[in-house]
Amino acid sequence: MVYRFLHTADVHLDSPLRTLALRNPELSDLIGLATRRSFVRIIDLCLDEQVDALVIAGDLYDGEQTSMKTARFLAEQLGRLHQAGIRAFIIRGNHDALSKITAELVLPDTVKVFGAVAEAVAIDRAPGHFPVAIHGLSFAKPQAPESLLRHYALPVPDAVNIGIMHTSLGGSAGHDLYAPCSVPSLRQTGFRYWALGHIHKRSAVEDTSSAIIMPGIPQGRDINEDGPKSVSLVTIRDDRSVVVEERQTAVAQFERLVVDISHASDWKAVISEAKSKLGNLSSEVSADHLVARVEITGATELGWRIRRDADLLQTELETHGAASGNVWIEKVVTSPVPPRQQDARPGALDELAGIIDSEIRGSIEYREEVRSIANELRGQLPTELRDIFGKDEASFENLLVQFAKDGASHVLARLRGREGE
Repeated sequence: MVYRFLHTADVHLDSPLRTLALRNPELSDLIGLATRRSFVRIIDLCLDEQVDALVIAGDLYDGEQTSMKTARFLAEQLGRLHQAGIRAFIIRGNHDALSKITAELVLPDTVKVFGAVAEAVAIDRAPGHFPVAIHGLSFAKPQAPESLLRHYALPVPDAVNIGIMHTSLGGSAGHDLYAPCSVPSLRQTGFRYWALGHIHKRSAVEDTSSAIIMPGIPQGRDINEDGPKSVSLVTIRDDRSVVVEERQTAVAQFERLVVDISHASDWKAVISEAKSKLGNLSSEVSADHLVARVEITGATELGWRIRRDADLLQTELETHGAASGNVWIEKVVTSPVPPRQQDARPGALDELAGIIDSEIRGSIEYREEVRSIANELRGQLPTELRDIFGKDEASFENLLVQFAKDGASHVLARLRGREGE
């Protein structure tokens, strides 16, 4: 009598890559196919667990897709569910609201794509099984500045009501506000389960009356989507209680690794410490591949050489990762600082560092010059790559501050190195 379904969202099939494509073509190929491979795992999981349905809460695609390769792939995978008698319920989110594929693709009759008018679908179940109703509403266009909750129908009496919604809830860092609503307002609907999408980080709010789940993105696409990624396997028991299990789906997992080399006495020790930490992290990751951004930090006399030879350090770690077969280096960031000497008087470089921090980096003229250089570089990039400099004015300005800070640190490290030569 139980009812089981798999809940996912924000698959972003065939999402175009940006920064990775500039750095490492092989890594770009891996991540470029990862969304597809992750989706295959989702379908495999549905079949292995013999669920009743797959629920996709928006952003199955990553924009106004026109590639029929994506369409064929999706039709093949949903066809596997159809052959097994597993239904699929899909809503469109802000990214796939205008997708031509969704509008034109002929899907099996076991696939329900909700339209821009809210519907409630009653599930045909055998006599003696509790009734189930699934409610859904797709975005009609990419923007949804107001709550969509009022458009949903009232819960079907005596049924287990499951709602599917693409929403930013009350807002989240890195995500624009879409179809905003609150957890209390979702609880007040009387729905037993809310299958949400849009925010790429997993969250769950559960009590005896309802379960409100944001499964997060099933496959990270860059370092800002780091950490393990998963879907939700949901079981509604005979007593109508809900059990939610998290199942890992990522093919490649992005992680940030900080390596403190304060105790490293030479270059060889720096490499050894970084490799050791990388190996430890790799053993903890459940995905097939680890994609790491490595930050070298700590107080050391080797700061100048580490900054100068960051490319050699990255090559060492990439070679080590290739030997293991499943470790990739997304980027190496160097931020070591010179060791503090007890009772030492500030030298000329310390005074210069203070002047840079207090007088130069904060000056209007300096910031305008940095902004002008960044604008010129951004203008030389293809349109699809310009988000590297930030997706809005605030992120652009924050990036300029970081560029200025890193640049000053790099110059001072080189000067300190020359001082010791």
